[in-house]
Amino acid sequence: MSGDYEKICYICRRTEDKTGTQITMPGGISICSDCMQKTFDMLDANGLANIDMGAFGFNPEGQSNVSESVENQDIAEKEDGGEKQDKKDISRLGNISFVNLADLQGQIPRRQKLKKKKKNSEPVIDITKIPAPHKIKASLDEYVIGQEHAKKVMSVAVYNHYKRISLGDDPDVLIGKSNMLMIGPTGCGKTYLVQTLAKLLDVPLAIADATSLTEAGYIGDDIESVVSKLLAAADNDVDKAETGIIFIDEIDKIAKKKNANSRDVSGESVQQGLLKLLEGSEVEVPVGANSKNAMVPLATVNTKNILFICGGAFPDIDNIIKERLNKQSSIGFMADLKDKYDNEENILKYVTIDDLKNYGMIPEFLGRLPILFTLEGLTKEMLVKVLEEPKNALIKQYKKLLKMDEVELLFDEGSLEAIASKALEKKTGARALRAIIEEFMLDIMYEIPKDDNIGRVTITREYVENTGGPVIEMRGVPVIDEKAE
Repeated sequence: MSGDYEKICYICRRTEDKTGTQITMPGGISICSDCMQKTFDMLDANGLANIDMGAFGFNPEGQSNVSESVENQDIAEKEDGGEKQDKKDISRLGNISFVNLADLQGQIPRRQKLKKKKKNSEPVIDITKIPAPHKIKASLDEYVIGQEHAKKVMSVAVYNHYKRISLGDDPDVLIGKSNMLMIGPTGCGKTYLVQTLAKLLDVPLAIADATSLTEAGYIGDDIESVVSKLLAAADNDVDKAETGIIFIDEIDKIAKKKNANSRDVSGESVQQGLLKLLEGSEVEVPVGANSKNAMVPLATVNTKNILFICGGAFPDIDNIIKERLNKQSSIGFMADLKDKYDNEENILKYVTIDDLKNYGMIPEFLGRLPILFTLEGLTKEMLVKVLEEPKNALIKQYKKLLKMDEVELLFDEGSLEAIASKALEKKTGARALRAIIEEFMLDIMYEIPKDDNIGRVTITREYVENTGGPVIEMRGVPVIDEKAE
């Protein structure tokens, strides 16, 4: 295991690749030759040049020669007070006390850095295994309802990104990164799109929340923690992590604070810190932890082949868009009305880079996210489809749960529309659907295990709207078709 790590000087904190071979002292402490020489120079400057350095455990070449006999010295008693002193803990030379560093083993933290793996000659990504854009979109269609434009943009961007990785460092043409910025109201499927995409491509995915990020040195997560999460998702495999996807959610929360009298450590400073990650640089991140400390090994990750996708709802940006669009209105009989866009459901589709700058995003940050697209707010018809069409639709989940109790669960057409109408009122998108279903399914899931005779339950509009109840059918009871009569 020790061969996988580089030594780090306990005094100057530099690694072996910068200092050369380091001296290992008792207790596993490593010190570089520069720091060792400075120590000798300091002793020399204080008139201690004639001291036998063997007392410190070093020979003239700077190597440790602490003998076992020193550690096994007997305990001597002081003549004046009879108190015991352990000679293995403290060596005395004149009026100067020297602590035996060997006894600090387990107390002194040691930071180690993972050695970078040697790059294989084989390409990291096999482009033949990456599906074409139309196949990626077809797979996304099975899980995500609507958002046709967003799925098309993401399919092309991801395909081009992994083509770029497969080319490597082409001396003729250097292809830029396809980092993306997606804007959409809450509950429209931003996170779910990215999760589904990473699952289809079988690449490591890290989802980070921008609200917890702060400038280095302040309380909160460091900016490099997003890369550390990706490394953990790749089972600490650096090569695998360097071809993964990082999704930074709530990116609108790091917009510049307006009229701020104090330092903006969670706004513009975070945007500035993310620039080097988005562009591509080597960063040292802790392995198995979110923050750097002396007890955690470090790994060097290059972000030039990591695909960054940023997403946010950008609340109130619609007012900025409307203000810009209304300025384009002319005066006269053919002029546009100032309230022309007030009832526009998908006003976000008109967003531009200038609108995002006015919102508080810095130009350097937006320039490193060249692909900008928006997602639509979910309509009533889309919510009905979300309930029953995707592979893991909510209706299918509840049917599966009741099937385990040998009960068939049905939803009539009116009930699905009633659920969608209630979800629209909550204005939280598809997230509201689960809460609504859980509310009226509670009694059913509680009572059904009591009675083994129940064979089928049908959810009606009246039951969802609290004006009636569900239709419960017992096993072995024939269903009477009123239309046939």
